[in-house]
Amino acid sequence: METLVWVVHVIAAVVLAGLVLMQHGKGADMGASFGSGSAGSLFGSSGSANFLSRSTAVAATVFFITSMTLTYLYANTSQPQGVMDRQDVSRQVHKTAPAQPSGDTGGSQSKEIPK
Repeated sequence: METLVWVVHVIAAVVLAGLVLMQHGKGADMGASFGSGSAGSLFGSSGSANFLSRSTAVAATVFFITSMTLTYLYANTSQPQGVMDRQDVSRQVHKTAPAQPSGDTGGSQSKEIPK
């Protein structure tokens, strides 16, 4: 399921970027009014504004839904994902008692002299 959501998410991102790049900017109509371009004859007399804007809205909605789904999937994982999530192991290490030093500490070697 997670892989499917990732695939749809990436496809929606690529489609969204392509649709945004295909749309005309605000200054594009100025050039068309002086006769340098056709007024969207590929998409009909109304131009490409309706088709592209609706397609962009659909792609943005799909992208938003997949983003929220991925957030939900990763927020509800019960497995530790990294080193910092393993706090129970570090607490167990600190709870153990320190090792008791042995009789020979390696200091000055004073031996009892037999009498």
